[in-house]
Amino acid sequence: MKNLTKRILSGIVYISVLTFAILFSKITFLSLFFILMMLCLYEFTKMIQLKSVFPFFIGFLAYVFGNILNVEDVPSNSIFVYVGVLLFLCIFSSFVWILFAKKEEIINHLGKIFLTVIYIIIPFILMAQIPFLDNDFKYASSAILGVFILIWTNDTFAFLVGKNIGRTKLLKHISPNKTVEGFIGGMVACFGTGYIIALYFTELSIIQWIVISGLVSVFGVLGDLIESMFKRQAGLKDSSNLIPGHGGFLDRFDSVIFAAPFIFIYLQIV
Repeated sequence: MKNLTKRILSGIVYISVLTFAILFSKITFLSLFFILMMLCLYEFTKMIQLKSVFPFFIGFLAYVFGNILNVEDVPSNSIFVYVGVLLFLCIFSSFVWILFAKKEEIINHLGKIFLTVIYIIIPFILMAQIPFLDNDFKYASSAILGVFILIWTNDTFAFLVGKNIGRTKLLKHISPNKTVEGFIGGMVACFGTGYIIALYFTELSIIQWIVISGLVSVFGVLGDLIESMFKRQAGLKDSSNLIPGHGGFLDRFDSVIFAAPFIFIYLQIV
């Protein structure tokens, strides 16, 4: 009972802080998500046993420069090029870093750095772009808040349905508790929530919210499974114990980290 209370209280604090930061202003949103990216980087580098400060250096530069346009309200139609240049600079600087670091097992070390860039840093940069994809490049808090509501809905109903009627394992060798029934239950609830969100968060159309719901359902579950794979390989149950009763920040962001780039690409196209 004590653990359940702790889990509920920490969950309320987590959701409240995240919601407040998103709704208050674009600066609080960008600032909080920078901190969250660094915390996820910390957990992931420990998980893959990467002892280097360089991913944090890359993350800092990429996030700050990747969001300068957002802070200054400068319209941009070339965000793909901008992010591509950042990725190239990250990769190039990684090679230079390794050259002077004199590390043993260079290929393995460099591969882990690339993994942190692709798995943590790039998704967070693209996630931070989601509220700024309207025509005048103004901050639309409802866009990113709606994505998180969909993530929470999908996770909650997948857990409830899977726990109560789940029989068919989704990927038993990766995550024994996930079931096909839970996946379907989460998806149905996500589509329903997407329709309701569209009635109130009108910056995006009903069709766009329905498509985003589908992306959250599919790629959110894949993100959860991918993090479970990393944890299983590292012999860990949680990415950390930084959130009492919930594990780590990466445990809470694994779904949105994987879904965000696909949501970003979809919104950029439409």
